[in-house]
Amino acid sequence: MSQFFSYLCTKTKTKMKRLILLTMMFAPLAMLAQQVVVSGTVVDDRTGAKLRQASVSAGRVSVVTNEDGVFTLKLDGNPKAVQVSHLGYKTRKIPVSRQESGDRSLENLTIRMVPTAIQLREIVVRNRDPRELVDIAIDKIPENYSKVPELLKGFYRETAMKRRHYIYVAEGVEDMYKTPYNRGTTRDRVAIVKGRRLLSQKQGDTLGVKVVGGPVQAVIMDLVKNREFLFNKEELDFYSFTMDTPEFINDRQQYVVVMKPNLVTEYALYHGKLYIDCERLAFTRIELDLDMSDKEKATRTMLVKKPLGVRFKPRELSTVVDYRYEDGVTRISYLRNVFRFNCDWKRRLFSTSFTATCEMAVTDSQSDNVQPIASRNSFDSRDAYYDKVEYFLDPAYWSNYNIIEPSESLDKAIKRLVSKYRRN
Repeated sequence: MSQFFSYLCTKTKTKMKRLILLTMMFAPLAMLAQQVVVSGTVVDDRTGAKLRQASVSAGRVSVVTNEDGVFTLKLDGNPKAVQVSHLGYKTRKIPVSRQESGDRSLENLTIRMVPTAIQLREIVVRNRDPRELVDIAIDKIPENYSKVPELLKGFYRETAMKRRHYIYVAEGVEDMYKTPYNRGTTRDRVAIVKGRRLLSQKQGDTLGVKVVGGPVQAVIMDLVKNREFLFNKEELDFYSFTMDTPEFINDRQQYVVVMKPNLVTEYALYHGKLYIDCERLAFTRIELDLDMSDKEKATRTMLVKKPLGVRFKPRELSTVVDYRYEDGVTRISYLRNVFRFNCDWKRRLFSTSFTATCEMAVTDSQSDNVQPIASRNSFDSRDAYYDKVEYFLDPAYWSNYNIIEPSESLDKAIKRLVSKYRRN
């Protein structure tokens, strides 16, 4: 199984250590005229807890809620309804009507989601052979996913934190060309439309983190299409499979298959959950966590190289990939990667914790008259996103693009970093 993250800790000759997060970005989000803006917060109806990573959509245009459950959806024209869905909750459809006053926005909504009650009439479901179910779902990939080339638009954000403080933020929009799912990913391409970055100016401990693939992660981490990563017989034979309690996603019942390593290999394996649509037998959600029981193996998966004197201690490497069913086709809709680790330097009493997070939301898709992205315009996985984008100082930078709204804590951090950058 190939690595999908690598970390590089560096130290300058002046002993000033700074974060250099070499990242890359994700795809354009719909530029819209005559916009209708729908915004609000998605919460649990019973507890009032804010729900992150809820999908908010109107047709093929969609976004996800941030860490505070907040979203903003920018639409080209007035939709009949906006749909909100979340794992384990009943899907909500919110009517959207243009007011007579001519106001084309419907903002500051509070959308309450009701948990879905699982009725365990699922005896047949739970007795089904889980490995056989996974194999059938793999065989049905060409049938369940796009049979024609598509152009996806998306938003990508990557952040790095030292302890509890943000020290790096990068984000962007991109176009993603995907061939039909009965083919591999060789001809899939990504082109950056717009991107920006902001780096802490503070002198002190630095960390360099490189995300392998960067903006092309929509290609690399589309696990249903990129079967070399996991969904092939050689890899799946390293795991045992059991059935878990069924769940609902977008009001569709899901088989839930738990996978655990059952063999000792030369590299670290994963613990995971696979959500499979009960009717269509399509993968709708994949959750993976790198096995940390052998720290040396986990380090080999995560770390490319480091300078002498730096000790690297892996803590977590996890990923979530969501797929959304729309117009009879299942498409990748969201991915999120989180990696946590500690670094310490000789002569220091305590180690420093770091967290890097990257997430991508597909905001639109097109299937008609789609043309491939030319190689000369595409972003290569070897390119450094950091070197290709600008510092962000403009508060209206994203204009009409759909984005993942920054959480309150991230928004404050961005303002602080911008302020410090301007002073310097």
